[in-house]
Amino acid sequence: MQFKSLMTLAAIGMASTSFAQDSSSLSVDGEAMVTEVAAPSHMEYVDTLYSGWRFRSPETQALQTDDFDNPGMIFVDTAIDTWATADGSEGKSCSSCHSDVAEFAGLRTQLPRVEDGQLVTMENLVNECRTDRMGAKEWKWSGADMTGMTGLISLQSRGMPMNVAIDGDAASFWEKGKELYYTRVGQLDMACSNCHEDNYGVMIRADHLSQGQINGFPTYRLKNAKLNSIHGRFKGCMSNIRATPYKEGGEEFKALELYLASRGEGLVVESPSVRN
Repeated sequence: MQFKSLMTLAAIGMASTSFAQDSSSLSVDGEAMVTEVAAPSHMEYVDTLYSGWRFRSPETQALQTDDFDNPGMIFVDTAIDTWATADGSEGKSCSSCHSDVAEFAGLRTQLPRVEDGQLVTMENLVNECRTDRMGAKEWKWSGADMTGMTGLISLQSRGMPMNVAIDGDAASFWEKGKELYYTRVGQLDMACSNCHEDNYGVMIRADHLSQGQINGFPTYRLKNAKLNSIHGRFKGCMSNIRATPYKEGGEEFKALELYLASRGEGLVVESPSVRN
């Protein structure tokens, strides 16, 4: 599997030189962040987990160490204003029901989760509040309003370890996500695992392949100068291997999100992180 994926990388002009993740330590405004932990027992082929921050250049890493320098915080600041702004037929704002966003500390570590037999993400919860309680329109899954708000809510969990449930009602969704992670798709006949499990540490042109951890999402990408959602990143990856992407917010991407969240167990929430 690894040999075939390396050949595919070479065929599309990607370097196969491997550079290990660095040994730098991440602190954000003086608060230490865990960027390396032992892999959970359900992972068969990886022994140690590394934050995506460990695979970035020193210049990119530095942007995440200070909230004043972190460009993603601009979108979070906008969300703070949105939090207190009434919208919809009920004349309510987020703060009408939730006086302090800090009450959501720990929520990001547990999502996605199963509610009433359905797998739900933070975006689902936000839009449920908008439609059912505020009488407002749903936000676009990866739109600026949504990523700003999920960034604000996720920020309340920064420094807390990821710990999603994968047993009980969540087990079938987790198994589906695992299947998707290892299934080859697209014209390049590649799976998520070919890059982020078999070849992390390899350089793809000027980019350093990471383990594809999602504990930093929504993440600010220098490439497009905005906060990016988890499903938006999934969509981009599928397009890169010339596969037809699944729908953002669809059952496939939600299951994949749960599986990937479980692969980051013990790594802490870094939202909003900064990546290439």
